[in-house]
Amino acid sequence: MAKHRPRLNVFGRQLLVHRITDEGWPVAHAATAVGVSRATAYKWLRRYRIEGEAGLLDRSCRPHRSPRHLSPEAEQRIIRARVRRRLGPHRLAPLLGVPRSTIGKVLARHGYSRLGDADRPTGVPIRYVRDHPGELVHQDHKKLGRVPPGGGHRVHGRTEHRSPASRAVGYDHFEVIVDDASRVACVVEVPDESGAAAAMALETAAVFFAEHGIRIERVLTDNALAYTRSRAYAATLEGLGIRHKRTRRYRPQTNGKAERFIRTLLTEWAYARPYRSDAARLRALPHWVRFYNEQRHHTALGGRPPMAVMSTRSV
Repeated sequence: MAKHRPRLNVFGRQLLVHRITDEGWPVAHAATAVGVSRATAYKWLRRYRIEGEAGLLDRSCRPHRSPRHLSPEAEQRIIRARVRRRLGPHRLAPLLGVPRSTIGKVLARHGYSRLGDADRPTGVPIRYVRDHPGELVHQDHKKLGRVPPGGGHRVHGRTEHRSPASRAVGYDHFEVIVDDASRVACVVEVPDESGAAAAMALETAAVFFAEHGIRIERVLTDNALAYTRSRAYAATLEGLGIRHKRTRRYRPQTNGKAERFIRTLLTEWAYARPYRSDAARLRALPHWVRFYNEQRHHTALGGRPPMAVMSTRSV
């Protein structure tokens, strides 16, 4: 590929050559006028005399020959070993006789760099990103044990003789809705795992995205009864004009963005610190979700927060 920030663009090279060939400028004077060396000016002049205007266009910096570059057959051998054995570069290197750094580059180039992004039975990568916000959102349910009054085992430790108040405190239920393109997330506390609760959460998410100028076009869920058998959920989809997509059975990776967000939610909010009560943990949830959407840098988004990507892609 061409240099990221070349001193001369195509029009600057044309001006340089025009001044030398048509206006009779000395090469040194023309080079100084455009801010390049005489050697650079002679290079573009030579290309112009040999190739004409085409010689002034950008061209790839890739060498014509790469004797040490792996052949397509060798790369396919690495890919086959990765899919069949499901091992990383460190363990594949001695088996294939190829440096682990080379294996890592081949896997990254072909989209096989992360085992978690592949379908478990087949090993085929299933990563995808939609073009614009709202084109597809992922919805999933998370049931989380409530914090007993005074704190649970993260405060007092695990003991055999627990007080009755710390037992059978029940569960909190949440519906998470994550936008595929921007990773903007909406977390809705719901009373249970019913279809009516899932429908209410989807309506709340639709309002949330609409406030940012985004309309939900499709929603992807797993095959839980709340999503597949509920009349309330089906009516909500029809009323909002949202197309329902379902994951393949026994393929939770298809809904991986919601699964990954839930893992982040648990790590950075639910279990990030010991809470003295369930109410304290619930009060912290909206602040964390706002931080996630507006400030937390997302590695899959080039280090940008989800809201920054949403505002860029929705323009």
